[in-house]
This record gives sequence, structure tokens and C-alpha cells, in this order.
Amino acid sequence: MSITAHQVVTLHYVLSDVLSDGSTRVLDDSNARDKPLEYLHGHDNILPGLESALEDKAAGDELRVTLAPADAYGIRNEDLVQQVSRASFGSAALEPGSRFQTEGEAGPQIVTVMSIDGDMVTVDTNHPLAGHTLRYQVNVLDVRDATRAELAKGHPLPPGTEHSKVEDRKVL
Repeated sequence: MSITAHQVVTLHYVLSDVLSDGSTRVLDDSNARDKPLEYLHGHDNILPGLESALEDKAAGDELRVTLAPADAYGIRNEDLVQQVSRASFGSAALEPGSRFQTEGEAGPQIVTVMSIDGDMVTVDTNHPLAGHTLRYQVNVLDVRDATRAELAKGHPLPPGTEHSKVEDRKVL
């Protein structure tokens, strides 16, 4: 069965960051965690560039996919680096590199503390992988038709989940 919209795909992957000298640094490895990724194809569950590369592949296929920043987490936007008051963080322990998830205008976003100068904290609201070229090494393990419940929710569900037990995420 080839991967098309409305199918649940199970795969193992190794995600690497392509460095400026052309070498790579492994960021994530589902094989090492012994936990394959399962996603619903065509429902924005994974990066669009990766999803596009997986279209029409089948169980047993292996592929390498390189995504430019614009096709991954976007190009860094220096306007997203800003100073905020230390009071904005309450009693949270802060140090450069600390990360927090907050609600942004477009939904949840990751905020990275860049520096602390007295009562002012410089934060970066770019995605931590914005501006990075990413390389995926993928091994497709399984492809199956999504259940009615999975289509209603927009992502894979545990086996046996009945469609009558889930709320449809679609807005009429």
C-alpha cells in the first residue's frame, strides 16, 4: 500500500542538523528510543516537506530527505528576539538557554532565554530549529488506512478507539 492522504504511517527516522561545514549532528533518533513515529498523512501532523517526500512510498522503503530552512521550521527572524521584564517569568529559575512554552498569537510557541541583564531578559521566540537545514533518514515500517475515529480527530489513536467516543475536530 502506497502512502496517500488519510492513511496512518509508521516509520523510524534519524533527524540531523546540517552544519555549515557540511557535517551533520544527530538531533533525534526514533530507533535509539525504540519508539517509531506514527502520523496521519495529509493532516499536517509532520513537516510539509517531509510529508511530501513520503507521498507514494510504501512499507519497507528507505529514503533521505533534506529540508531547507524555509521547508522546515522557517528562516530565522531577528525581529522575534526581544527584551522583556524579568517579572514576566514569575519565580522561574532563568539562565541563558532555558526554554519555556508560552501562548503566542498563532498558538503555542517556544521561548528561549538568550541573556539576562538585571531586570531585563532577552528572549528568542523563533523555533529552536529555525534557520537550520535538516536531514531525515526514514524507514517506512507500515502504512494502513486510518479509522473513522482517527479521521475525526486528525491524528492516530490507540487501537480500538471508536469514532462515537471521540469529538470531531472539524468545524462545520
